[in-house]
This record gives sequence, structure tokens and C-alpha cells, in this order.
Amino acid sequence: MDGTLAERIEVTPFDDGFGAEIQDIDVRRLDDEGFRKVEAAFNRFGILLIRDQTLGPEALHAFVARFGDLESHTLQQYTLPGDPKIYVLANIKENGRDIGAHNEGIGWHTDLSYKERPVMATALYGLICPPEGADTLIANMMAAYDALPEARRLQLAGLKIHHSYHRWMASRDDRAPLTPEQKAMTPDVHHPLVRTHPVTGRKALFLGTGTVMGIDGMAEAEGKALVDELVAYATRDQFVHRHRWRVGDFLMWDNRSTMHTGTLFDDTRYVRKVYRMMVKGDAPF
Repeated sequence: MDGTLAERIEVTPFDDGFGAEIQDIDVRRLDDEGFRKVEAAFNRFGILLIRDQTLGPEALHAFVARFGDLESHTLQQYTLPGDPKIYVLANIKENGRDIGAHNEGIGWHTDLSYKERPVMATALYGLICPPEGADTLIANMMAAYDALPEARRLQLAGLKIHHSYHRWMASRDDRAPLTPEQKAMTPDVHHPLVRTHPVTGRKALFLGTGTVMGIDGMAEAEGKALVDELVAYATRDQFVHRHRWRVGDFLMWDNRSTMHTGTLFDDTRYVRKVYRMMVKGDAPF
């Protein structure tokens, strides 16, 4: 086949231009030039899909680490033995122990938005995928921002959202209480409601549910109501891409310009096992 590996890489945008797929590559064999093309596609399109990969933990770790320093997970009990950067999403027990977190990521959010420096990217790799359900929905927060009336954008400029991991975890009856060490890792933070992408310069809504407690300067109920209103707006079908999983899928999205949620599946009939990794980011501005 003629041409370099990078020249043979074809990036195919999704129909609406939000996200792209790269076909017929093995990410284990990407040279530097080829990787730069893959990275450029990620920055441009916000979602990157590469199907039919065969990745052990070491190869997955090595590929995701090319995008930047890897972020640690707050709940280390669900990480892969031997690699604490790989978080396991699964409804599987081994030796009477859950090997991963089940029904994790249900509800619209941006990963680790409760940290001073939320993650730049999240990557999922599907090892066992139910034939129905367990989809991943990703909202284009740049398009949602762009579609707002100018007057509304002016109203939102300068607002900051209060995130509290402690209060969110304390409200859940499906998770063990945080340890003192976990609490020390996750103090409350206040992030801009509208953030600027450091690579493209585009503005995006920076929202979420769960850890969001309100908006600075507003009564808590009023602030949460505004956030809920904006989340409902930004997750209309026109802004959302739905990914239906197949074994071997590598899916990565840009947390600086998106929001996402998982969907439920029939866990009495099906088994799921997915690896998740995250790349460190910068403080939103």
C-alpha cells in the first residue's frame, strides 16, 4: 500500500460533524506522525471512535498516555489490579467481590468536574458489551452555547458553578462513605459556567448534575434550577450523539466541550465490562 501510515489514516466525521471515526488502524502501531493526525481529529471533532481494537491493559494505557498525563481515579477500589489508572465498569463478581463499578456515570455530567483541574479527556474501551442498552450519550456543549440567544449568553457570562463531591457522595446510598484521604483529594470547587476551549478558542457550557450544588451568588434552589434548565436545553436531541457499543470499540471524548451520560441495560440478562481512562486537564477559564 502506498503512502505513510499517517497519509493512509482517514478521518470520517459523523453526519452532523460532531465527532469522527477513524477506520482500519491498530492504535498499537501508530507512529508519531500518525498519532498527531489522530490527536488533531480529537481536538477538532470532540469525539473520537476507533473500532475493532485488540488492547490489553498495557497497550490501552500506553495509547491513552500519548494524549497527556493520566488522571487517577477517586475510587481506587474499582481500578484494575496492577494498573490503578484503569477504572473498571462492570457488573461482574469474582471471588465474591465486584470487580468494577456498576451503573456508574448515569446522569449528565462532565468527568471530575468537581476537581480544580477537571480531566481533559475520557477514554472507554469495550471488552464485553450488551447487545442492547448501555449506550453512551455525548452532548455538544459548544453547539449548545452557540445556539443560545446573545442576550442569554450575556446573562451567563461570569457565573460560577459550585461543585461538591462530598455532598454528592453523602447523598448516595449505593456507595460507601468517603475516607478521610478521599475527602482531602476532593475539596469543593467553583468553575465558570461558560468555559473557553484552550486549543480551539471556542466557548462551551460547562454544566453537570450530581456534584453540582448551585451557582455562586444565587440561592441554592435558584442556582440549581438554572443549571437544570440549561442541562435540559443542552441535551436536546439536536445536540446529542448516541454511541451504541460493540466489542473492541475505543471511544474518547473531550470533556472541555462535551457532557455525557451512560444509559442502563438489563443486568439480569447481560454482562458488561468496560475499561475507563482519563487524561489530566487544566483549570477551566
